[in-house]
Amino acid sequence: MIEPIGNQYVVARPVYSANAFGEEHKKKERHHKTPLDHLKKLCGCSAQKAKKIAFSLFPIASWLPAYRIKEWLLSDIVSGISTGLVAVLQGLAFALLVTIPPGYGLYAAFFPVIIYFFLGTSRHISVGPFPVLSMMVGAIVVRLTPTDNTADSAIANSTMTNDSSIDEQKVMVAATVTILSGIIQLLMGVLRLGFVVIYLSESLISGFTTAAAIHVLVSQLKFMFQLTVPAHTDPFSLFKVLESVFSQIEKTNIADLVTSLIILLVVFVVKEINQRFKAKLPVPIPIELIVTVIAAGVSYGFDFKTRFNVAVIGEMKPGFQAPITPSRQTFQDIIGDCFGVAIVGFAVAFSVASVYSLKYDYPIDGNQELIALGVSNIFGGSFRGFAASTALSRSGVQESTGGKTQIAGLISAIIVLIVIVAIGFLLEPLQKSVLAALALGNLKGMLMQFAEIRRLWRKDKYDCLIWVMTFIFAVVLGLGLGLAASVAFQLLTIVFRTQFPKCSTLANVGRSNIYKNRKDYSEIYEPEGVKIFRCPSPIYFANISFFKQKLIDAIGFRPLRILRKRNKALKKIRKLQKKGLLQVTPKGFICTVDGFKDSDEELDNDRIEELDQPINTTDLPFQIDWNANLPLNIAVPKINLHSLILDFSAVSFLDVSSMRGLKTILQEFIRIQVDVYIVGTDDDFIEKLTRCEFFDDEVKDSIFFLTIHDAVLHILMKKDYSTSKFNPSQEVEAKFDDFTINTDGGLRNRECQVRIFSRFMYT
Repeated sequence: MIEPIGNQYVVARPVYSANAFGEEHKKKERHHKTPLDHLKKLCGCSAQKAKKIAFSLFPIASWLPAYRIKEWLLSDIVSGISTGLVAVLQGLAFALLVTIPPGYGLYAAFFPVIIYFFLGTSRHISVGPFPVLSMMVGAIVVRLTPTDNTADSAIANSTMTNDSSIDEQKVMVAATVTILSGIIQLLMGVLRLGFVVIYLSESLISGFTTAAAIHVLVSQLKFMFQLTVPAHTDPFSLFKVLESVFSQIEKTNIADLVTSLIILLVVFVVKEINQRFKAKLPVPIPIELIVTVIAAGVSYGFDFKTRFNVAVIGEMKPGFQAPITPSRQTFQDIIGDCFGVAIVGFAVAFSVASVYSLKYDYPIDGNQELIALGVSNIFGGSFRGFAASTALSRSGVQESTGGKTQIAGLISAIIVLIVIVAIGFLLEPLQKSVLAALALGNLKGMLMQFAEIRRLWRKDKYDCLIWVMTFIFAVVLGLGLGLAASVAFQLLTIVFRTQFPKCSTLANVGRSNIYKNRKDYSEIYEPEGVKIFRCPSPIYFANISFFKQKLIDAIGFRPLRILRKRNKALKKIRKLQKKGLLQVTPKGFICTVDGFKDSDEELDNDRIEELDQPINTTDLPFQIDWNANLPLNIAVPKINLHSLILDFSAVSFLDVSSMRGLKTILQEFIRIQVDVYIVGTDDDFIEKLTRCEFFDDEVKDSIFFLTIHDAVLHILMKKDYSTSKFNPSQEVEAKFDDFTINTDGGLRNRECQVRIFSRFMYT
């Protein structure tokens, strides 16, 4: 019964052990589904299920019929045009990261958008090239294809043919990587493996993208300075590229450097204006488009290519090229890398999609997102594109300019299509240094994530450590190996947290049924002879020893050592008693000899197995108080503990190995007459222990209680009753702060019926 009194409440109920609660409140029978039941449900077929599958595979069928033409169409058109212009420029710029001709970036900005329009569940993300994925694909391309500076005398005589051949090889490798990554994503979606993204935490993704931004920055230096830099893909490649750049810095093309610096400055300033005045601006200023048009016009008008020998985009063939068949020989060399590309691409897209789904309150499906991205990459790779995900800046443009649905994405694809088939030639005089500057202009948000370190350090030092180590791994080892090392390190931190949990000793706070860490409060109550120990993590084979050590540190003694000391002492007492040298009086033991000592041989024969057995005094005509003074030189450490409460409310599971360890711990305490109680566990926990035959004559299932306070009151009541058990007619009243316990000697499984009346304040 619960009676509210203002901001207080009064609770009146019995003290419950787990067994007593189960007797009074019977659980209803439930049918737990077996794997066969799940299989039958999966293989079952109905019209409703077929409709559900169709809508899940083609989400467009659910939102397109409900499209509000009058309210949304104009906004989607404006957003689509803005996003399409950004997509064109980013496609060209990010193609440089893949080390393929810029024109192929337009394919990566077109085909995935069309596929995602039909299969995607997010209404706001803009699918297409993403700098991190482009860098990862570019690293694979560089590793598997010859570099531009590996020319010998024969190749020097056929430079144009050689460059064309190398570009074709690079495009083939990039397309093969994209197709295989898409196949992996598609299979993961079909197998419902979208949950794998949970293993990439926010801290890991943030640190990884920041490191990728550093790689992008370094990779663009050769275009800004127009230098011939050898490609490196092994660990420490970033530092080798920097060394190569600065070793030939005197060869810098001043025209390219000045152009890129001016573009960078203008882009950063205008983007800052867009950010500060976004509430007042109807649409963000399309600075990338403006500087691209101006730069292309100036380069063409003043013939920068001839006069200053700058590197330009060059010929852009109109229309589409025939689809290609991926290289099967390359598959075995890139399978591991493709897993990384597939997972990172999905993780980034799903993270951005989740933000918009929460903001605009609509559901997204991780498994369907995998299918959509997988098919997009398969289709895009077949038409010579490279891996697609979503760029944060491009998605931000689509959302901030009023995009409501993927109609905006479709409009952006039409803009890209126009450039591919009609006006692409206008971009041929554009300097590559301009594209490099535009690529760097999109890194501001990624580089600003350095500020995450301070925030994470204040919130959680483990997350901060994950961020820092992910950043270091990705910078030093490269993006592929760095990602693998980062995931391994993150999992290691999880193991570390559970292997070395922050156990604590609890005490009563506030004269109520609230128990907190005794070190955090000054006004506490601790029942005499009772310890309450809390374990805040699962207990398994790796941390059971640590749990035992922490428990020993909390109580101040080793129960096994006490048990062995007592068994040795009991052996001596038996010998004294058998020889008639020991008498028992109300004041204690009286020994009739001045000294007694075992022979060395007898001491050596004390086997460990015998000393570890329960203390048995049934053959003696008296009981031994081990905390009292014992006869002669028999010394046994005294302990002031009679009850131990283990708070397992945060223990989610227990494996078989740790069960053995836990049972050993309980037996050691029980054998030295310390009662052990376990509180806060759920029914499944106890049922698992029962199935594993955990309980026996020593460790019984009656040790489980619902709450800490139930166990504390049971202990106090038990001690009060034991002092009056020789006078059953006497009524004993024990007071525990604001709790009153009345016992009349009536016993059940929990020894007596108790009513608790508690009052405590809410805070």
